[in-house]
Amino acid sequence: MRIIIFLLLFPASLFAQRSNILQKDYLIACGDNKVIIIDPAKSTEASPFIVWQWSVAEATDLPVAYHKLMATLDECKPVMQNKKLLLTSSGGATILLDIDSKKVTFYGRTPMAHSADVLPQNRIAVANSTHPAGNSLEIYDINMPEKVIFKDSLYSGHGVVWNEKKNLLYVLGHSVLKAYALKEWKSVNPKLKLVKQWTLPDEGGHDLYMIDPNNFIVSTHHNVFRFNTKKETFDVFMPLADKHNIKSVNYDQKTNRLVYTIAEKSWWTNHIYSTQPDMRVHIPDIKLYKVRVVR
Repeated sequence: MRIIIFLLLFPASLFAQRSNILQKDYLIACGDNKVIIIDPAKSTEASPFIVWQWSVAEATDLPVAYHKLMATLDECKPVMQNKKLLLTSSGGATILLDIDSKKVTFYGRTPMAHSADVLPQNRIAVANSTHPAGNSLEIYDINMPEKVIFKDSLYSGHGVVWNEKKNLLYVLGHSVLKAYALKEWKSVNPKLKLVKQWTLPDEGGHDLYMIDPNNFIVSTHHNVFRFNTKKETFDVFMPLADKHNIKSVNYDQKTNRLVYTIAEKSWWTNHIYSTQPDMRVHIPDIKLYKVRVVR
């Protein structure tokens, strides 16, 4: 009887809604102070099919000062088995948001955050750029908001990806790609050791996306490259010769398509593009910078 009552109180539609939020092949887009998750299969160029959305104004558990800092969202990355979103803002902050509860579980004040990722021991790496106090790679502990526990210089950081298989942190700058190893990581003062760095074939690194542990996609002002970690080579991944200022890139192996954004108005766009098959979705009322595929 208790089971029947429970099911009556929590209809099946609620469970379906929650599971759909985490469904693979959805796209997560962010801009201004808003994040939306869309189903590309049901979206059209004229209208996105939104399955979930959130705005900074809803974050009543976030210090008021952060609301202004989060007004220009840059990257929205699904982390922790797609249960949380790691949000960075060029306004000057990074937060970790629970998708189901919409509660903020971490916040860090950074100079001009462009990208971040979760590392072992509940630590977060954030790449900053284009700010007098910026141009750095910073490490935070999820349990200690605002406290930087490691910092390294980095020119115009735009992409951060933790490669668990290789136990390396890859970080994209303006013209270089760097690989860091974890050092003294279980201590209260962890460090990153620069293992190697590579010069990009084209300046203006914008986004870094891992296809698999041995292959990354790197976008620059005018090109999209595949970086092979074993051969240590950059090869043109998918020619986009007619495109400029490519901001974000994702590769969907299931559909063999590149999902990307390009600057249309100054540094931002209102569209999500893809190749094979061709797709273009208009995202109204958002100055979109990056888009992420739920994996």
